[in-house]
Amino acid sequence: MAACALRRGLLATVNTLNKRQAHRILSIVDNSYGFEVTRPRLQCLACGLPNKTQQKRFMSSRPEEKVLEAVGVFEAVKQHGKYETGQLFLHSVFGYRGIVLFPWHARLYDRDVTLPVSDSKPEPPGGAHGSKEVKGKTHTYYQVLIDTRDCPHISQRSQTEAVTFLANHDDSRALYAIPGLDYVSHEDILPYNSTEQVPIQHELFERFLLFNPAKAPPFTARDTLKAWQEKNHPWLELSDVHRETTENIRVTVIPFYMGMREAQNSHVYWWRYCIRLENMGSEVVQLRERHWRIFSLSGTLETVRGRGVVGREPVLSKEQPAFQYSSHVSLQAPSGHMWGTFRIERTDGSHFDVRIPPFSLESNKDDKAPPAGYTF
Repeated sequence: MAACALRRGLLATVNTLNKRQAHRILSIVDNSYGFEVTRPRLQCLACGLPNKTQQKRFMSSRPEEKVLEAVGVFEAVKQHGKYETGQLFLHSVFGYRGIVLFPWHARLYDRDVTLPVSDSKPEPPGGAHGSKEVKGKTHTYYQVLIDTRDCPHISQRSQTEAVTFLANHDDSRALYAIPGLDYVSHEDILPYNSTEQVPIQHELFERFLLFNPAKAPPFTARDTLKAWQEKNHPWLELSDVHRETTENIRVTVIPFYMGMREAQNSHVYWWRYCIRLENMGSEVVQLRERHWRIFSLSGTLETVRGRGVVGREPVLSKEQPAFQYSSHVSLQAPSGHMWGTFRIERTDGSHFDVRIPPFSLESNKDDKAPPAGYTF
């Protein structure tokens, strides 16, 4: 029933997407809310035939109670422009509810697009994937809050997404995280509105946002959100996004600089990187191994091999085509590069390597001390 209600609501927005995207969104959202997409599907009387109205009410279920509750009404997807602070949305791939805090304008380096080499990113030392240069284009991402009620159902993520910082401790390896913060690409947002004054459950929602029915969307940024964004800008900023597709498996990488710590009379620089794998084809495949090459400005080149990623070997199928995870890396130099491959297995047991696009690890020139926490 939950899947049927969500499917019925999504039909109002997927008409602007191509057929493959529409199928992917429906499948992922069904599964995120506990609907087993591999079971035989009988015609459901609850779905019926959708009418032609542009806006549809969609619903969510609480898995422990198996009841439906109204969530909101979908709005038209923005083909141009950006979403404002306070925009409610459903993630088109991972199915969770969220709200936009503020936008980031990143440079997207898409190795699948052949463009002139001006304003391009050169290859890292070592010749990662040949001599191809890639031109960047501006792309909008959003800092968002995730509804904590939906976190247990995001099965295509290695963990609840969080923004991690270096802790203000003597131990240079100590990290702390603010869970339920994510970065979302513009095309992954399915906007909706709600009459609830607190439509998203997150500990920072009422600290960051104020209900204002005179505005559209009816949530405005509090001074605490503006101050938090300004204070933490160097460690929140999303600047470069890298993307490459190999045999229908697309890999997207977003690196974040986290700051520097002194340890044993040396400087240690930290980065977080977020990786998303997407199966753009129809064949079921499974990630089996990772192979990283990490180059440091100090002249070292490190090789890392291992099974899976973050302890998992995700299966990518038409029903669950995407998997996303975050990890960390440290160097004893202010910059470096990373690149590598994922070993992917087909259902017949054969393998192929998927390229991880090379990306830079750059430290901020104005490197202040990382924040000690999110105080207000």
